[in-house]
Amino acid sequence: MSEVLDASGLAEVVRDAGRRYGTHPLYVTEDGGVLSYSQLDTGSDRLAAGLGRRGIGVGDVVALLLPSGPHYALCYAALAKLGAITAGVNERLSPPERGACVSVASPRLVIGTPALLDGIDPASKADTEFVALELSSPVGDDDALGGLAPLAAADADVPALDPDPDRPVAIVFTSGTTGMPKGAVFAGRQLDAISEVDGGRRWGGGGTSISSTPFAHLGTMTKLPQVLRAGGTSYVMAKWSAAAALELVERRRITTIGGIPTQVALMLRHERFTATDVSSVGLVALGGGPSTASLVREARAGFGAPVVVRYTCTEAGVGVGTMPDDPDEDAEETVGRARHGVELTVRDEAGGPLAGGEVGEVCLRSAATMTGYWRDPGATAAVFTADGAVRTGDLGYLDDRGRLHLSGRAKEMYVRGGYNVFPLEVESVLEGHPQVAHVAVAPRADPVMGEIGVAVVVARHGHDAPTLEALRDFAGAQLAAHKLPEAVVVVHELPRTAMEKVDRRALAEIAAGPPHERFSPSTAR
Repeated sequence: MSEVLDASGLAEVVRDAGRRYGTHPLYVTEDGGVLSYSQLDTGSDRLAAGLGRRGIGVGDVVALLLPSGPHYALCYAALAKLGAITAGVNERLSPPERGACVSVASPRLVIGTPALLDGIDPASKADTEFVALELSSPVGDDDALGGLAPLAAADADVPALDPDPDRPVAIVFTSGTTGMPKGAVFAGRQLDAISEVDGGRRWGGGGTSISSTPFAHLGTMTKLPQVLRAGGTSYVMAKWSAAAALELVERRRITTIGGIPTQVALMLRHERFTATDVSSVGLVALGGGPSTASLVREARAGFGAPVVVRYTCTEAGVGVGTMPDDPDEDAEETVGRARHGVELTVRDEAGGPLAGGEVGEVCLRSAATMTGYWRDPGATAAVFTADGAVRTGDLGYLDDRGRLHLSGRAKEMYVRGGYNVFPLEVESVLEGHPQVAHVAVAPRADPVMGEIGVAVVVARHGHDAPTLEALRDFAGAQLAAHKLPEAVVVVHELPRTAMEKVDRRALAEIAAGPPHERFSPSTAR
């Protein structure tokens, strides 16, 4: 991966994009608000001038508790122009979780809406200033700040920054479901490396897309420079739903469907899908969670477009993926190969490399990996190998074509009668059952086997839930007997985290409850 080319980083990309694309819409909100490329530049200049006069400067941390969309982007760009560090707090977290992120960041300033600041006690953070703002949608040049005006200056006098690719730009919080959050730090050097992987730092080529994941997530926080270079338009959904997403695809002629597998599955299986014109879609990109072979095939057929899968973790920045012209089976069976400049290895518990076909921990190393966790040297040391690779916590193996096959999270593996079982492997098979919309597998303690697998199932629309016997018969041709579920619980929807991933802690509680059906060992194969 080549050396950083844009030493001044995100701030200069914002300025260049404003000059290149002018009034072309960057973000469009559901209520008709529009933020253009030039408005992002000029508006963030005014915000930067105003924040600078409040004393915000190089190295200061500012936490954003704002809805995803124009306001968030304006603040992020303004802080980059000041050399400050943006700590984005996911709006979908609960008040205690948001408060924990603020505590970890220990910011000089917190900018938020009253609703998102609710439940966070400013008195407990004496060194932090809190600013609560009522926001409105940006409408034209006269109101491009949309409620951020109290923070802005009338002029746009922002001193130029000295180029420093190692200056921290963003803190991205991990989305774990247990323990205190950890903030992954990314500097200009990492953001530029990610731009090189995603688009080769090329300008142009952007189409239309739907933005439905929090801006505080890895996607916007580290990929905004390349998003701006592409020059496309994103339609921001405050609350995602399959029906609303399909309506946007048809009305706005969306060219790229990007999202977590759950969202794409819900679109495909919505009753309106067959009546929706999806002919504008030229690419479906799945990431942020495991994709099953059946979903990849269904998405390719339903949208009539290539499907690519992406895999990484917050700390690594970029990782593994498939390409549109790869053989179909690559995206169906694997998460692809290491992307440009990424070193992919599978290692044992001691950190030693494993041969192809052996299951171990997936590790990633590149110029895009985080600097470390914010103010947490112990956790930083634990997540890196001795040679600087990030331990993802995921298990997998490499095949003879260099493709990565995921087996699941190391902590999710359970042992049934002395045999290791990886839930992801079982889920990938069960989701192909015609009566299954979504399924997740979790262990339940068992006095004989130690642990058994419980399939937590959401039935496909218009179908009855499958019986345990039906699930076992369906999966028995592809899985060893010890991997098959031995109980089933039917639910209306799977529990999910704020990032729409399956909440494994809540899932374990469901699996521990009364089963809908229990497999009798007397009928075992």
